Amino acid sequence: MKKVAKNLAETSEIAHQVLESILSGLSDRALVLGLSGDLGAGKTAFTQALASHLGVGEQVQSPTFVLMKKYDLKNQKHSTLYHLDVYRLEKEQELLDLGWLDIISNEKNLVIIEWPEKVMGVMPEDARYLYIKNGDDESRIFELK
Repeated sequence: MKKVAKNLAETSEIAHQVLESILSGLSDRALVLGLSGDLGAGKTAFTQALASHLGVGEQVQSPTFVLMKKYDLKNQKHSTLYHLDVYRLEKEQELLDLGWLDIISNEKNLVIIEWPEKVMGVMPEDARYLYIKNGDDESRIFELK
């Protein structure tokens, strides 16, 4: 799936489409979506839109300095949304120290992780990846793999 968004409303629609796509599979583990892209490409804006579609009522902010934030989901296949930003990590062990293996082993968890390329050695094999690029005219290009 490859889509272009020219504004936040279109980003929100793409987030909804991605959510429908990734939620369609069955798994006995957490659903993990890695978000890759340059600084300022829109990873957090995408996560905010996705969280809104999941019914998260509070403001979703980038966990750049706290590394991980957790949100309760109600009436969902998943009961918890984890949002991680691992840009500042230097070793995969730092992610493991946060309880990563417990998080990804629970099928009730939906996990959004920014900068997954920094921790590829501990990413689940069935993780999905969304690549976000800046377009020529302030648009964003989203590609789900």
